[in-house]
Amino acid sequence: MAELDGKRVLLTGGLGSLGRAQAQELAGRGAQVTILERPEYEDGAARAGELGASFLPCDLNDLEAAQDTVRQAGGFDILVNNAALIINRPYSAFTMAEYEDQVRVNSSAAFALTAVCAEHMKAQGWGRVVNFTSVTLKGMIDGYVPYIASKGAMLGLTVSLARELGPHGITVNAVAPGAIVSEAEARVFADKAQEYSHWVLEQQCLKTRIEPADVARLVAFLVSPGAAMITAQNIGIDGGWLGGKAPGTE
Repeated sequence: MAELDGKRVLLTGGLGSLGRAQAQELAGRGAQVTILERPEYEDGAARAGELGASFLPCDLNDLEAAQDTVRQAGGFDILVNNAALIINRPYSAFTMAEYEDQVRVNSSAAFALTAVCAEHMKAQGWGRVVNFTSVTLKGMIDGYVPYIASKGAMLGLTVSLARELGPHGITVNAVAPGAIVSEAEARVFADKAQEYSHWVLEQQCLKTRIEPADVARLVAFLVSPGAAMITAQNIGIDGGWLGGKAPGTE
């Protein structure tokens, strides 16, 4: 019997590089994975099916509608708040709307979805919530003010929710990835990919790039029986990040 047999997982942003790896890892451990993604993914159901998951179209820009959608989908035992927006430009070039968009998707959505999923978790006296923060909270990288602010909010949300949900048998933890080989990285650093990769390895104690599968295994551990007494933690998976400014982020 797989360790997650019968557990229902809601995974947001599950069709990106990190999300796909998590969906495959969790499904491989017996979980019933539902990927929540933007409705404009016309082939979302097919792509989710290839990962062993089902597809739930939902726009996190409308959080009340998202709550209704998730509530109608039924009780989830595990919630992984993986969805995120990330844009690189000087802080003065962001509009208030762009700032609020990133905060809404990157952290407010976690609050909204946890509120819904916790109803079922409390009723059964068991649940797991995994949020995503970021190595960028350590500083050293310019041009991501809304993103970093949203991840700071996610950290506060993780610790406070762990306190409130703990008595109900629910753990709440955060994963703080470093520089992961991903589609988002390729897009942001498209014109300096080799320079950026070299810089990343200089910052890490471990001289190997981190892959989405590495993050997926950490998430799978945090929702497993082996992590039953781990909560309110922000766990870095960054290869031993030492710091320093990224090239071209000034």
